[in-house]
Amino acid sequence: MERKITVAVLGCGSRGYIFTRLLLAEGKYEVVALCDRNPQQLEKMHRTFGLAEATDFTDAAAFLSEKRAELLIIATDDRFHVPQCVRALELGYDVLLEKPISDSREEVEQLLRTQEKTGGRVMVCHELRYAPAFQKCKELLDSGVIGRLYAINAQERPSYFHWAQAYVRGIGASLSEGHPVILAKCCHDLDLIQAYVGSECETVSSVGELQFFTPANAPEGAAERCVDCKHMDSCPYSAKRIYVDGWKREKPTYSWPYSKVAIQNPTTEEALWEGITHGVYGRCAFRCKVEKTDHQMVQMHFKNGVNASLTMAFSSQAGRRMTFYGTHGEIILDERAEQIELMVFGEEKQIISVRALRVDGNNHGGGDEKLIHELYDILTGKEPLQTGLRESLESHLMGIAAEESRLNGGVLVRVHR
Repeated sequence: MERKITVAVLGCGSRGYIFTRLLLAEGKYEVVALCDRNPQQLEKMHRTFGLAEATDFTDAAAFLSEKRAELLIIATDDRFHVPQCVRALELGYDVLLEKPISDSREEVEQLLRTQEKTGGRVMVCHELRYAPAFQKCKELLDSGVIGRLYAINAQERPSYFHWAQAYVRGIGASLSEGHPVILAKCCHDLDLIQAYVGSECETVSSVGELQFFTPANAPEGAAERCVDCKHMDSCPYSAKRIYVDGWKREKPTYSWPYSKVAIQNPTTEEALWEGITHGVYGRCAFRCKVEKTDHQMVQMHFKNGVNASLTMAFSSQAGRRMTFYGTHGEIILDERAEQIELMVFGEEKQIISVRALRVDGNNHGGGDEKLIHELYDILTGKEPLQTGLRESLESHLMGIAAEESRLNGGVLVRVHR
């Protein structure tokens, strides 16, 4: 029988909860310590997973005063990632680190230096690298079936209600608590593009702005909160329509996006009403203090000659679409259609079902499940680490350069200084 690896969890919100659930399902881990500033999150973790022996903390500094396990999961707010990971490495942890790492070149490089000095391992949570559909695209590209890759067009299309939740109503709207959207939302996409291209990015340019989620675009007579608004049953961004009506249609036990509104597990209609009446997710989407763009476009040129573009814009239905242009063919991955199209020049088009590939779950297209499934072998040296700090550094530098370009009117910016 394989020995169990002890785990400490720092940040017990949505991501910390998911990782804990998946780790415990593997049967190879023992969760021994939890830390979250909200005691209700700790209670939820104990109630759901029966972690009677785990020690609780509500203060991160006290939690990080000493090493409490072999593996530390860091799933806190973006701005805490680097200082907490630096401290974790100094204590001797291996770390599973939520992304984005940072929007600062200096911080990213500081963390890399600490990792190299301490010898600790840091796996950055680029789950889509592990998702079967995206892995299949990498396999096809590496096989040479479409010849030499010369261009990528990527579209990140979060749903309108996801956008309103994560980057308008929640803490993701604030630059003081979170990173720019190009990193906070598109760190997946930049990481995938860089991994597919397999080369350093030389230059980027980017444009984007906040256009829609402003007070000027609020419906006439809109109230500060959806529960007090005459548009509560008609506005597509109504918290009542998104959370209460949506939950009543789906009746999930405890799942995103409802788990963000009501900590109670299982979620109830009463708890959701309480959440939108008093919590941040019940505010009018047009009266929040949004500090980030609501759409952005990036163009990238890589050292090996490949060019790529990325468009991020909220839409009717979530789902990425990536088109790969090769000298002998084309590949299109469309998450909405749940298929990969392989079109080799002069041959009949092939359709590969994404649903058939995804056998490990639905979180990030099965990427969460596959990452956690492989984590044990990575920690015990049986499998290589795909998404370490060094591998993640390039895509973060691309995002940092893209935001620098956007803030300066779309000028061309060199990724490496």
